[in-house]
Amino acid sequence: MTTPKFDLEIFDTKQTFKDIGLNEHLQKAVEMIGFVHPTIIQSKLIPLAITGGDILGQSRTGSGKTAAFGLPALNILEESDAYGALILVPTRELAIQVAAELEVLGKFTNLKSVPIYGGQSINTQIAKLEKRPQIIVGTPGRVMDLHQRGHLPYDRIKIAILDEVDRMLDIGFRDDIRKILGGLKQKHQTIFVSATISDEIKRLAKKYMNDPKQLDVTSSSGSLTVSQVSQEYLPVEPWDKQRLLHHLLIHEDAAMTLIFCKTKATVDKLTRFLQKKDVEAAAIHGDLQQSKRNKVMQELRDGKLSVLIASDLASRGIDVENITHVINYDVPEDPEIYVHRIGRTARAGRKGVAWMFVTPEQGQLLTQIETLTNVEIPIKEYPDFKPGPEPRVVRERRKVEEQRIESAREGKSRTKVEIPNEQESKDDKSFPGGVVPKGLPNKRMGGRVRTRRR
Repeated sequence: MTTPKFDLEIFDTKQTFKDIGLNEHLQKAVEMIGFVHPTIIQSKLIPLAITGGDILGQSRTGSGKTAAFGLPALNILEESDAYGALILVPTRELAIQVAAELEVLGKFTNLKSVPIYGGQSINTQIAKLEKRPQIIVGTPGRVMDLHQRGHLPYDRIKIAILDEVDRMLDIGFRDDIRKILGGLKQKHQTIFVSATISDEIKRLAKKYMNDPKQLDVTSSSGSLTVSQVSQEYLPVEPWDKQRLLHHLLIHEDAAMTLIFCKTKATVDKLTRFLQKKDVEAAAIHGDLQQSKRNKVMQELRDGKLSVLIASDLASRGIDVENITHVINYDVPEDPEIYVHRIGRTARAGRKGVAWMFVTPEQGQLLTQIETLTNVEIPIKEYPDFKPGPEPRVVRERRKVEEQRIESAREGKSRTKVEIPNEQESKDDKSFPGGVVPKGLPNKRMGGRVRTRRR
C-alpha cells in the first residue's frame, strides 16, 4: 500500500468538481448546493474511486467524507444498477443522514438512495427495497437481516463502502462486517473511510480489498483534529461539573451546543438540570424511541434547539452544519472517541469550539488525547466561577478509602514492630538486663541486605 499524504486546508481551491471527473448531473447538483471547490479528501478520493480501484481513506470527521465516497457512487452507477451500491454505517441516524445527503447530491440523476436500519418496521423497508433502489445505506445488522430474507441481493453490489469503520468496530460490528464483505463473491469495488486507521482496519483491508490505495489526508503536523476547532480544557471537581456547565452556557455565546456524556443516565440527569435552569435542552441516546429521536434531530436542524445532550453512540448521525460548540462533559476513555466528538463542529471549513471538563483524576486521559491528536490543548479558566465545597458523602468516602489504604499498608509492612506494653516490659525473661525498647531504632536495614545473588 502506498500512502500519499496531503496537507489539509479543508478546500482544494485549485480544483473544481468538473476538474475531478464528475458528470454534468452531479456538477449541477453541487453547484445548486453551493459547493465551489472540493475538500482535500474529495479532490483526492473521488478521481481514484471513479477509476474503480479499492481505497482505504483516512480523513478527519467534518472534512466532507460523505460526498467523497457518495459522489463517485452516483457517478459510476446507472439507473439499471438496482442494489448497485451498499454503504455500511454504524448507527441509524447516520444511515438516515447519509441517504438524505445522497438524495440531494443525486437530485439530477435517476438514482435513488434508501436507508435501512433497526428501529423502523422491517416491512416498510422491504417495500422500499422492492422498488429496486440503486444505493442502500444501512447498519450491518439490518443489512444482514434483509439479505437473509431475500430482499437485498449481495450479487448485484458493484460498490461496497464502509463509513466510519473505526466506530463500527468499536461498537461490536466486526463479525457482521466480515460476514457481509465475505458474502460479496463477485468482482466489486470496496472503499473504507475512517477518521482513524487502526491495525485491525488494515487487516480487514488486506483480507477484503484488492491492492487498495491508502489515502492519509491529515495535516503536515499529523493532527487528527480539524484546525478550525478551538480546543480547551477546564479543570473541575466532579461535584462542580453541572454548575460549571451552566456557567459556561450563560457566559459564552454558544449558538448551538452539543454536549457529550458517557452514560444514558448522565444524559437524562443533565437534561433535567438544564431544563430547570430554563435552558432549551434536549436529550438523545439509545433508549429513546426512534420517532422521538427523529423529532429531536429535526428540531436541531430547524434551529429550534440551543443545546443537545447526547451519548456517543446516538451522536453518530448528528451531522448538522450549524453546531458551534462541542462540550465533553465526560472525558472519553478512548482518545479516538474525542476525535469523533469534536468533529461534530467546524464542518466543511467553518470554525468551531470544543471544551472538555477534566477532573483531577483524569489528567492521564487528557495526555492520551493530546498524544493521539498531536495537539497541546490549553487550559481555560473562569476566575469568577467559585467552586463549591466538597460534599459530605464524598469527604466520608475519601476518609474511608484513606483508612483502608493505611490498614493495607500496615498489614503488608515488613518493618512493623509491636512496642511492648507496661505489663510485658516487667517480664525479665523477655528483656534480660532490664532494657525495654520504647520505639523503633533510628536506622534500619529495611530488608536491604547485601547478598551474593546478582
